[in-house]
Amino acid sequence: MAGRVQPVLAGVVTALVGFASSFTVVLAGLRAAGASDAQAASGLLALCVASGFVAVWLGWRYRIPMSAAWSTPGAALLVATGSPPGGWPVAVGAFLVSGVLIVAAGLFPPLGRAVAAIPKPVAGAMLAGVLLPLCTAPVRALVELPVVAGSVVVGWLLLHRFARRWAVPGALVVAVAAIALTAPPTGLTGAALIPSVTLTAPAWNASALVGLALPLFLVTMAAQNVPGMAVLVGYGYRPPFGAALRTTGLASLLAAPAGGHAVNLAAITAALAAGPDAHPDPERRWIASVTAGAGLAVLGLGAGVATTLVAVAPPILIEAVAGLALLGALATALASAVTDPATREAAVVTFVVTASGVTLIGVGGAFWGLVAGCLMLLLFHRRQPAAPDQPALTTPDEPAAPDQPAAPDQPAAPDQPAAPDEPAGDQPAAPDQSAPTVQRRSTRVS
Repeated sequence: MAGRVQPVLAGVVTALVGFASSFTVVLAGLRAAGASDAQAASGLLALCVASGFVAVWLGWRYRIPMSAAWSTPGAALLVATGSPPGGWPVAVGAFLVSGVLIVAAGLFPPLGRAVAAIPKPVAGAMLAGVLLPLCTAPVRALVELPVVAGSVVVGWLLLHRFARRWAVPGALVVAVAAIALTAPPTGLTGAALIPSVTLTAPAWNASALVGLALPLFLVTMAAQNVPGMAVLVGYGYRPPFGAALRTTGLASLLAAPAGGHAVNLAAITAALAAGPDAHPDPERRWIASVTAGAGLAVLGLGAGVATTLVAVAPPILIEAVAGLALLGALATALASAVTDPATREAAVVTFVVTASGVTLIGVGGAFWGLVAGCLMLLLFHRRQPAAPDQPALTTPDEPAAPDQPAAPDQPAAPDQPAAPDEPAGDQPAAPDQSAPTVQRRSTRVS
């Protein structure tokens, strides 16, 4: 019994940090894509339950701490793209197509390798361009709401200095207190304690498939799934990448009609459940990820209250909290984009085009940024970087071959843009070097 307390507590912390640090990004993204408050609450609930199920199933099935989360960069992409032509039903259709592509990446290794072969500076620049509009929100909020936003930023700075893991949740608490003091007295009286599931019939059009579904798939793969696998490999595990992609893809398909945009492997919060702080014995850490999954599903029951709180708050204040949560991911993406001088210009072009937010023939800036960066590389005959040495992209049905442990001060593979699953700047603990590589019994349950 004593051996289970530590991983259970680690799982509870993982769930709380993962939910509190980025649910505002999810709600902002869903509402930007055209969802009503009820549809956004339904989407948040669906994402919590689907992510929780994935974490519980993968952890129990493979006895590996494989944490799951919603795609925070994907939600930021929704903010940057806005409502597609055709509105919310078309956005739901794009979510379904993205889920199908994730399943396909788990079934067909060449597709996974093609995603991994996107030049890393271009992928990092695209992610940075997607994140930039939200990351500037704290600055704009300080100008528009100096007292309220200033208290949020100060709280974030203090906690970021002394307890980085709790910086964004702490900033959220300050924001909630400010909203409670400034919102109308009846603003929260209509909040539903348990959100209802609101299903939406999907619709499709070509511009949304190219401008939303494809970028959502690429961002989710490059900024969440691949780095999440690298974190696990760095801690000595051999996770089955193909099975993880199929499971998260199916979960995304099930969550999409209810408003969920994408479910994926966690990147930074993966370290909370997979590191030695979860348990000294690597073979016991899967309990932490299973607990985190169950906790995240329970936290989804508060989606209605969270959505109502966001609805009565000044939009710029909510965007400011979301921007603080994404600063660390923006820094990592920018570093990945400009590290190599040979590809720096192409990366800058990708970043500028993506951050411009332009829409051409109904397709948003993220896609055109990716196209512009790749064309720059081809036009100037730059030698494209080799495909990243990421685990299990060649044989998705088998456990990934162990790689070198991730650097202790990085949340994911050094060349990949990490996705924020917890407050910015909270770095995972150094891999447990003394622990032997854990080769799980992946066929224990038929």
